[in-house]
Amino acid sequence: MCELYVKADPILYESRSRSLRICGVVTTLRLENQFWDILSEIAQADGMTTNQLVAKLYEEVMDYRGEVVNFASFLRVSCTRYLSQRRVQAPELNLVGRKQG
Repeated sequence: MCELYVKADPILYESRSRSLRICGVVTTLRLENQFWDILSEIAQADGMTTNQLVAKLYEEVMDYRGEVVNFASFLRVSCTRYLSQRRVQAPELNLVGRKQG
């Protein structure tokens, strides 16, 4: 089982910073490449750019909670929730790569 994780391409867990505008303010956000890839997938599915998606998520969490203590962590959790939701919606994909019977 561990091979699935330890054989991951190191580029996936390399961090990358991106500058983007959130609520009119230019800010820098640092996430691992894997999370940027997932955010890009979510954005594409919603017909947005990654920067638009990130800005929208920030606005929505601020409207809902009034604050966000660690926005980068919020985005990581959002990505894992997206993957979990996708797994529930397409359970047949969960069998890929697993031993059966």
